[in-house]
Amino acid sequence: MKTRKLGSSGLEVSAIGLGCMGMTFGYGPAADTDEAIKLIRAAAERGVTLFDTAEAYGAANEELVGKALAPVRDQVVLATKFGFKDGSSAVGLDSRPERIRHVAEQSLKRLRTDRIDLFYQHRVDPDVPIEDVAGAVGDLIREGKVGHFGMCEAGVEIIRRAHVVQPVSAVQSEYSLWWREPERSVMPALEELGIGFVPFSPLGKGFLTGAINEDTKFEGNDIRNVLPRFQAVARQANLALIALLGEIADAKPATRAQIAIAWLLAQKPWIAPIPGTTKLHRLEENIGAVQVELTPEDLQLIEAAVAEVQIQGARYTEQQQQSINR
Repeated sequence: MKTRKLGSSGLEVSAIGLGCMGMTFGYGPAADTDEAIKLIRAAAERGVTLFDTAEAYGAANEELVGKALAPVRDQVVLATKFGFKDGSSAVGLDSRPERIRHVAEQSLKRLRTDRIDLFYQHRVDPDVPIEDVAGAVGDLIREGKVGHFGMCEAGVEIIRRAHVVQPVSAVQSEYSLWWREPERSVMPALEELGIGFVPFSPLGKGFLTGAINEDTKFEGNDIRNVLPRFQAVARQANLALIALLGEIADAKPATRAQIAIAWLLAQKPWIAPIPGTTKLHRLEENIGAVQVELTPEDLQLIEAAVAEVQIQGARYTEQQQQSINR
């Protein structure tokens, strides 16, 4: 596995990390605990060092990650998040300094560790000045309980204000071939400030793998059931992108998922995506993307192909979107 540094922070991680949310939260029934532990350990054995969880994914998620990685704790980077009332995204935002400290203490216990390597604000809280948030994380860093400060789905102004108080090591936002909004303003600012970028949903919540079509059924509690971009009509229209990806993948040869991840890696050297999965063969497929070399000609072909497709459907509901890019 190749490694990358997240900006100028000095935090070195595997070029491809593992998003652990879907093992217990968001995409239908939770995975079998023993099988999930095996998968996380298989990722570590294959050189993955960046593992992503959050309080909002439920205590079981952090506990799962902590148990799985305890034997190799000093060889991996544990990333978790704070920012919601009672740890639930359904209840509302809460990034008060006292709440941040409480979440840190609870996460340390669940992760079976004495430090959180990368501690993200999960969403910007408009009721708490970002300077107070950055200061609270800075205190935890000085105490040795946190290694680096991160932010999720934050806008440029907020990132800049936070960075003045406590340097931000990484920003996590959705970024992929079918969601490129970060290119407009966030990524140029990150490059200027020396901040790393950790794209979540680099495979478009599974759509870019080619395994989803207009007839695919999701479990009742799968978040994709309510996302506009995953409604049947939108899915049918967006399959045009999958067809184009398939043509490019077949010519390499590689899979659609590998092309989508390799494209992300080719954008900037300080990008480390965190695709999630509960299946070993998908894990190995995703990791294999580091071996896919995209030439400048390949990248031009991908740009031309993507330009032909108008992606249908908003990525979030209106209510979900309100808490983003403040």
